[in-house]
Amino acid sequence: MSVFSPGFRGHARPADDRLPPGQYRTEDFPVLSAGPTPRVDLDTWTFTIVDETGGRHRWTWPEFLDLPQSSPHVDIHCVTRWSKLDTDWVGVSLDTLLDRVPTQADYALAVSYGGYTTNMPLEDLTDGKAWIVHRFDGRDLAPEHGGPARLLVPHLYFWKSAKWVTEIRLLDEDEAGFWENAGYHEYGDPWREQRYQGD
Repeated sequence: MSVFSPGFRGHARPADDRLPPGQYRTEDFPVLSAGPTPRVDLDTWTFTIVDETGGRHRWTWPEFLDLPQSSPHVDIHCVTRWSKLDTDWVGVSLDTLLDRVPTQADYALAVSYGGYTTNMPLEDLTDGKAWIVHRFDGRDLAPEHGGPARLLVPHLYFWKSAKWVTEIRLLDEDEAGFWENAGYHEYGDPWREQRYQGD
């Protein structure tokens, strides 16, 4: 006697094994923001890493563009359940930037023009896992997608990839960011569906 009902073919596999649980694939690039889109003048744009002692390591736009550039080809996953596969970016690896910053910190808080913040362990920004990107799909990064430059941390839900990034603060203790204070998960691993606190 069969233990399966007629027509049973097992559990359906995702259409693409690169999709985390609960995600659907989109060809679009949805625009989601917590507030208005800042307009940042490149003549005044800066990116700063503040170490745990208060030391400031700062780059202007020309200095940032003079750094070695990387071209990450990655999948991105939004907590609202869309995933966009095979995205192409250009920017500077956090490894390159942090190589110039002596630190013993364990955590990082990304800060954006406009005041948005998001937190993560510092180890999630190193070893080729994160970039400050300024180009997407062969073009300068549009303001609605975080231009002139945004953080890109593709192995975490996309709210961790702070748009309009201007600063990363290195911290000895974790400090929750905007969405984390509103009930989102502290870490945000798409493969473990860490969308909200308690997931």
